[in-house]
Amino acid sequence: MSTVEAKWRELVAKYQVPSNRAAIIQVCTTMIPLVVNLALMVWAMKVHYGLVLLLAIPAGGLLIRTFIVMHDCGHGSFFSSRRWNDIVGFVTGVMTFTPYIQWRRDHAIHHATSGNLDKRGWGDVSTLTVTEYLALSAWGRFKYRMYRHPLTLLIFGPVFLVIKHRFPTPGGLTTAKERVNVHMTNLALVAVVVLLGAFGILDEAALIYLPSFLLAGATGVWLFYVQHQFEDAYWRPAPQWDYATSALQGSTYLKLPKVLQWFTGNIGLHHVHHLSPRIPNYRLQQCHDSHPEFQAVPTIGFWQGIRALGLKVYDEERQRLIGFRELRRNRKAAASR
Repeated sequence: MSTVEAKWRELVAKYQVPSNRAAIIQVCTTMIPLVVNLALMVWAMKVHYGLVLLLAIPAGGLLIRTFIVMHDCGHGSFFSSRRWNDIVGFVTGVMTFTPYIQWRRDHAIHHATSGNLDKRGWGDVSTLTVTEYLALSAWGRFKYRMYRHPLTLLIFGPVFLVIKHRFPTPGGLTTAKERVNVHMTNLALVAVVVLLGAFGILDEAALIYLPSFLLAGATGVWLFYVQHQFEDAYWRPAPQWDYATSALQGSTYLKLPKVLQWFTGNIGLHHVHHLSPRIPNYRLQQCHDSHPEFQAVPTIGFWQGIRALGLKVYDEERQRLIGFRELRRNRKAAASR
């Protein structure tokens, strides 16, 4: 461990202690409103489906908050008890169509490699360098451009993740426990579908839950995107890569309005989270506010996050993410010299 990393770990240590009281309150303030919201959507089905879609907006926000609960359980930071982290993590994983244990392993690798150019691929939005992109065939460039298109990421991305999570992650790192977890999650989802079908409400349930889930999924993909895909994002080859620098300079502070920060479980304070995943989401703001060092980090707002969707490739020479338009300008300028 580097001296710098040791310093940061000491700084955040006191915020890493879970509070069972805060965790229970967060579960209640998430699940109770979600159940009430879904009940209102059942009532709205008798009035007009447009009202159902309107109510899907807060329901989607609450599903994001549900995912954040699972996320913190996966880091072992939500409850002080590992058993309760695993129980709540599994249940919230089923609610968000996510195999909790497998996702926990994959996400831990993301934290250990984020910003490392030589270890891309674990849970990140695939990003090529300028050199790699230009080395592709015309067909390869087209596929990459389609993959990085906002509609692909935000509309097809959540659907792809639902399908992907139905299968164990390929490779020798996947354990029997993780494979069993995937199958148990799938069985739980099948049981829910069978139960809803037995009561004759499967169609109605799908019309209520799926719009909320897809909205939450699209927002979740965008959140994950802007947390590491911004103009001055930190990307370095393995020999130059540093964990603490990657956390503080390669993760954004996404400054959202308070209501959106509540729905997203403070995940916008991503630089603090990456520095110490053991800090529960309900203590991230306190940690951030208590140390001026955490305010001298890449900070973006909502609209900057929307514009960040235009960033496509990493320019190693300039050490920044750029869009295809800027790439064309740079190539023309280089050719005219």
